[in-house]
Amino acid sequence: MPALSRPSSSRPADRLNRQAPAPVSALPTSRNEGRRRRQRGAESTLPASRSTRPAISSAPARLPAFVPADPGQEGLSFAELGVPATLIPALTGLGAVDPFPIQSATLPATLAGRDVLGRGKTGSGKTIAFAIPLVTRLTGGQRIPRRPRGLILLPTRELALQVQRTVEPLAQAAGLRTVVVFGGVGYGNQTAALQRGVDIVIACPGRLEDLISQRFCDLSAVEVTVLDEADHMADLGFLPGVRRILRATPAGGQRMLFSATLDNGISVLVNDFLSNPVLHAVDDATSPVAGMSHHVFAVSSAERTQVIRELAAGKGRRLLFTRTKHGAKKWAATLSKYGIPAVDLHGNLSQGARERNLAAFSSGSAKVLVATDIAARGIHVDDIELVVHLDPPTEHKAYLHRSGRTARAGAGGTVVTVMLPEQADDVRKLMKQAGIAAATIPVTPGHPAINKIAG
Repeated sequence: MPALSRPSSSRPADRLNRQAPAPVSALPTSRNEGRRRRQRGAESTLPASRSTRPAISSAPARLPAFVPADPGQEGLSFAELGVPATLIPALTGLGAVDPFPIQSATLPATLAGRDVLGRGKTGSGKTIAFAIPLVTRLTGGQRIPRRPRGLILLPTRELALQVQRTVEPLAQAAGLRTVVVFGGVGYGNQTAALQRGVDIVIACPGRLEDLISQRFCDLSAVEVTVLDEADHMADLGFLPGVRRILRATPAGGQRMLFSATLDNGISVLVNDFLSNPVLHAVDDATSPVAGMSHHVFAVSSAERTQVIRELAAGKGRRLLFTRTKHGAKKWAATLSKYGIPAVDLHGNLSQGARERNLAAFSSGSAKVLVATDIAARGIHVDDIELVVHLDPPTEHKAYLHRSGRTARAGAGGTVVTVMLPEQADDVRKLMKQAGIAAATIPVTPGHPAINKIAG
């Protein structure tokens, strides 16, 4: 791959104007304009070996059929799949001794520079699946201030930090620099890192667009772009920003999209921004997780609090989900009052408070984390043995993502939904849509089923 060349002008102002992208408000908004920009970018900046992307079609977007994992790749080591030897020790340090199925399925294509669309359940190893080819391709390139060569887009700051913890050891092994970019914190550290020069930006769309509009970040040198949890970005209304960001990257760069589910407008992204992608799914989006058991506890309003206290008690880590920020805060305080160390996680907390609470839960000083759906994706804490839905979620994808915090990487886990009488019909529909068979057990405080699960 040809190395990127530095601008030749000796005038800083001119160099800044050339390197900075158009403000966000000036980024192309129509499909035709986006197509023209991608075609110009392909003609002027891309290696001849990379083809331009197909023109955007106005026809309804549909995903091609997924390619099943090649059985011949199962059982191969990272080295046998083509992972550079310099990254193997870092992978071992991350606990990745042998490839997970989604890694075995996608690495041959991604390491060859192909665009890839990968679907796998939460906890299936998607982060390492895209981190390896991203780091491998960027190794040895030239670092230029404000012009990253790798980009990872994610929906939440928690997921961004989680991904950074996986990518950083691999990047360090390859001599690459990373920066995490999200809102809710000051700009200083992020802009300083970009001005010094980084190879990989791990970003949430909103703050990244702010930095682009302020000319702190220029995506014209991006060689590899990753979209992680794209369906969640769609759920949060981020797709317009994601499209603007993708249009600001060179049309011929490698693009990878990994997610637990692929719907809600994702097919449009695939058709518009991925070039002849290889599609891999190592499991169905709603396929059951081996080792995960599901239970529905029917309780009365009067006894609900005591039942929840008994479920939260015990020696192992427990993750409790509520529908509202107020509920998360209230339950963490209530459990702590009764001698059960608990912390909360929700959108009203500052970034420092979020990190402190997650650290307390990870270290074991707090046995219980009470969270809103902000923690349903991207927060990986080992050995969560029990997930409790204090408030049943409103749709089945949220149920699957919440439940996916336990029984990760082949471990076992238990999921309990606490159901009030008036919630019975909704819970029954929820379980059917999620493909979960769970018996409903009427329970009262001290019930043997509670004691068996709580330990």
